[in-house]
Amino acid sequence: MASQSLPILPANGTLQIKRKQSTPMMPAFMVSAPGKVIVYGEHAVVYGKPAIAAAISLRSYLLVSSLSKSHRTVTMRFPDIQLEHSWNLDDLPWDTFSAPGKKKYYYDLVTSLDPDLIAAMQPHIDAVSPKAPAAIRKIHHSTAGSFLYLFLSLASRKTAPCVYTLRSTIPIGAGLGSSASISVCISAALLLQIRALSGPHQDQPPQECELQIERINRWAFVGEMCIHGNPSGVDNTVSSGGKAVLFQRQDYNKPPLVTPLHSFPELPLLLVNTRQSRSTATEVAKVSTLRTAHSALTENILNAIGLVTESAHQLLTSPGFDSTSPTALKHLGDLITINHGLLVALGVSHPKLERIREIIDHTGIGWTKLTGAGGGGCSITILKPQPTTLQNVNGNGNNNGAHHDSSSDESDSNSEVDCSASIISNGTKLKHKILDSLEVKLENEGFEKFETTLGGDGVGVLWPAVLHNGNEEEGGEEIDQEKFLRAEGTAGIERLVGVAGLGVRRKVEREVREGWKFWRPWEGGFA
Repeated sequence: MASQSLPILPANGTLQIKRKQSTPMMPAFMVSAPGKVIVYGEHAVVYGKPAIAAAISLRSYLLVSSLSKSHRTVTMRFPDIQLEHSWNLDDLPWDTFSAPGKKKYYYDLVTSLDPDLIAAMQPHIDAVSPKAPAAIRKIHHSTAGSFLYLFLSLASRKTAPCVYTLRSTIPIGAGLGSSASISVCISAALLLQIRALSGPHQDQPPQECELQIERINRWAFVGEMCIHGNPSGVDNTVSSGGKAVLFQRQDYNKPPLVTPLHSFPELPLLLVNTRQSRSTATEVAKVSTLRTAHSALTENILNAIGLVTESAHQLLTSPGFDSTSPTALKHLGDLITINHGLLVALGVSHPKLERIREIIDHTGIGWTKLTGAGGGGCSITILKPQPTTLQNVNGNGNNNGAHHDSSSDESDSNSEVDCSASIISNGTKLKHKILDSLEVKLENEGFEKFETTLGGDGVGVLWPAVLHNGNEEEGGEEIDQEKFLRAEGTAGIERLVGVAGLGVRRKVEREVREGWKFWRPWEGGFA
């Protein structure tokens, strides 16, 4: 509660104020943003072909905690990469960032970094993790530089002291847009703090909703430039707006064409991390070398990948598109298989990616491809409406047209299932058995499996940081730094603050945990 100013009446009768009323601290709040995968078109996109990227339900979570004014510090805590550092607010180069010609405003479009501003920040970045090994220090400096550039651009000398604590469920360095997700979180948090965002709220029209997303996205791109130098912009765009985008850059002297795909369906997705490190530059160079040696053949493969993306885009934007149709899902799944085969022909797969595809294909559970640069990284699997393994559930290949309640977890492992229903929407023991067996096989070979969803929400806000976590606390449970830091691993983070808490083992529904709010222009602007 704010302290009260006490009036004092001295002997001369003049009313004086003992002290000025203090301003209450901003409540702790959270911001969350998703990672992304390339669904169609990787590598061909380098040569001017279109690609489709979509959000996944693995997310970063940023807790912003205000401190009393006496602290005069801003602290960055990213325990997932063992990074923690505090800066004295009064020592930061505010004068340089606010100088004429240098000062940027929340509504500005920033397309390049200012060398003078970077130089002014450098001593404050050099102070981060001075005793860490060189490789770790490089990551810490990159992250700190991105944070400071955004903070100094959007905040001010009068900004209240804060602690920014970030946790992520997105594997780092796996081509899943983890850095963009972090940049989106920081961008949104700072814009909220300076009150440059409205909503998400119930009466927000779609146009205003899209403006808010674009404002976050523009500054997240600035954060990405700090980390990557010349990013494409697709990662931060997907992370900000959610769902999916069609991305194409035919002229590298001009901005890319980025078209939101609000009709992209939310689909159950298996994401498998090979844990094999890879270099995007190396894989891109492979394709370039092949293109030089076999220009006509390579060009045909790249054109074919472009046609795969165009076929998916045509289906997704057709007037009669039905995201629940098994036929539509099969069309998208077949394109996944074709796309992977073409990427293999370009030489950008890896034995570990092929082993994952072999294991998953043996179950008949879905359509699998590598995602991103290849050479390691991750694979994605869109699940079939009815996997092959389930089509012969009664042992003779004939289900006799019988249909049982697909929502019951008590179904016998020999029960027939509705061919029009997704395996993930079915609560059968056989379905669980397939997924559990698959997980064991993959983990035994050193792979990491995530059950996630494709095409979900973008950036979200939890204001204040209070959630209902089934603990019967009246008014909800306040999320503080201690609880947030104590959450163990991906499961612990999701259990404590996850926006939905839904895995692919349940129906893919738009169930959002009470408190979290999202900008959703495809639904009238609010959720």
